[in-house]
Amino acid sequence: MAKRTRHIKLGLFLIIDGSHEAAWRHPDATSGQGMTFKRYVDVVTTADRNFFDFVFLADTLGITSDNLPMISRNARTECYDPIVLLSALAPFTQAVGLVATASTSYNDPYQVARRFASLDHLSDGRAGWNVVTSANRFEALNLSDDDLPPHEARYRRAREFVSVVKGLWDSWDDDAFVRDKASGMYFEPTKMHLLDHRGEFFSVRGPLNIPRSPQGHPVIVQAGSSEDGQDLAAATADVVFTAQENIEDAREFYAKLKARLQRYDRSEDDLIIMPGIFPVVGRSQSEAEDRFESLQSFLHPDVAIPFISRLGGLDLSGLTLDDMLPSVIDATNSSKSRQKLFVATAKRDSLTIRQMFMRFAGARGHLQVLGTPATIADCIEGWVSSRAADGFNVMPPLLPGSLNDFKDLVIPELQRRGLLSSAIRAGTLRERLGLRHPPDLSHIYTSDRADQGTAT
Repeated sequence: MAKRTRHIKLGLFLIIDGSHEAAWRHPDATSGQGMTFKRYVDVVTTADRNFFDFVFLADTLGITSDNLPMISRNARTECYDPIVLLSALAPFTQAVGLVATASTSYNDPYQVARRFASLDHLSDGRAGWNVVTSANRFEALNLSDDDLPPHEARYRRAREFVSVVKGLWDSWDDDAFVRDKASGMYFEPTKMHLLDHRGEFFSVRGPLNIPRSPQGHPVIVQAGSSEDGQDLAAATADVVFTAQENIEDAREFYAKLKARLQRYDRSEDDLIIMPGIFPVVGRSQSEAEDRFESLQSFLHPDVAIPFISRLGGLDLSGLTLDDMLPSVIDATNSSKSRQKLFVATAKRDSLTIRQMFMRFAGARGHLQVLGTPATIADCIEGWVSSRAADGFNVMPPLLPGSLNDFKDLVIPELQRRGLLSSAIRAGTLRERLGLRHPPDLSHIYTSDRADQGTAT
């Protein structure tokens, strides 16, 4: 029996100049457009028309360094609130999902539940929530705190936070709002459900003041790969965005995370694993390598130590660019999985801090592939067929050029191999991703049905 081809999932990691740290300095970059709405419209509509399942908007609540030379050379100091931006983009798109980041450490469950349910209604069922616990102290300093809470406590809070949000999304049955003018009944009282949650971190009565969203629940994306992060993903997530540099580590991560789903009575099909991929496309191998070296040439040395310190959760005080990492590394309270990846790579390949910067400034620890469309398609196909991934979150080095290269050269090659469906699928984001519509679980919540209907 012939082996059935697995259709891959594709996300677009949306950083407006591109994913490479120095993208904004490239001659082909249209820098200074981080707040230009039309630029976002152009990029997102390109994704909408070219087989991307969703766009993925990362976010952090502040500028992430005290180092002024680094800040002054960082194009990512200006960015829209992700929910505001994606809500504005929704009418310009028809099929692509809209995934936004919101921190469980510095938000409230009711507000997050309402915002994403609103985006889901505005987009006819295409919203996704990227759950993060926050990973740098600069967010804490902007939100009346001195530092991040401990890693384990952040994830404990996140587990309760997501549970409350899902409970609020189940405030109403799918058909609760009858709006019967003849009887004067706006909604059916028995189909409204109070959450009445009281936990370690939150006390939330409910119900949510917005009907159940078109997807039931917006898609939940989770980007942590630590032990705590994997457990949160296995319990709550629909999609995992992970950083894996090689296929061996990716296969191990994939197998362990899929197996962990059994603890929560979930099947392998309930969770989609999508590593990031940083593709530098050329019509020849040498052209791809030249394009990458051109981007690398614009990296500024002042950015190196703050970049590695922040992203890798490393204390590099007193070190120079030509030093190696210290032999003893203190465990970070930031991103534990990224620190582990950075340290392991640096020690394995004997990298100086300068070399680490050159290594990670593009892909940031994700899969980096330089080559022809066939080379990149080979890599994608190999990872998916060997159960290292269900798809990829594409991180174009330079926007819009690298995205155009990917859609003009790589997408047709993936289609030729049968790795993408032959037509762009409409419908909700859950339907595009092959995820089930969440059942109405509102019967498990406390219901106060006496005189709860709203009559005119």
